[in-house]
Amino acid sequence: MEAAAGQKLGLVLNLLVMMVPQVGVNSPLGKDLIDTIQKLGKHVPPGSVSPASQNNDIQNLQMRNAQQNQQMQAMRQRQMQGGGGGGPPGGGGGGEPPGMAA
Repeated sequence: MEAAAGQKLGLVLNLLVMMVPQVGVNSPLGKDLIDTIQKLGKHVPPGSVSPASQNNDIQNLQMRNAQQNQQMQAMRQRQMQGGGGGGPPGGGGGGEPPGMAA
């Protein structure tokens, strides 16, 4: 478990490093990013993030993001159509479960 967390932290650190040039090293955000990278970097041994594991983590994040986007779009469509989604999931009708009727 700890090894997996170390790999994910390594991935996050790589993303933070890529952000520094975008915000500028001397900006307040850039300085905080560098400080954070240095502090968290102490917990990630060199080589703990292989390119393969990094690619796998990125692909998993992309898939999760795509799924969440689809769910958000579906919710927006229901709201726009006036179906606010106020009821319990599976909604509709009471009575006995299927196959239990006499």
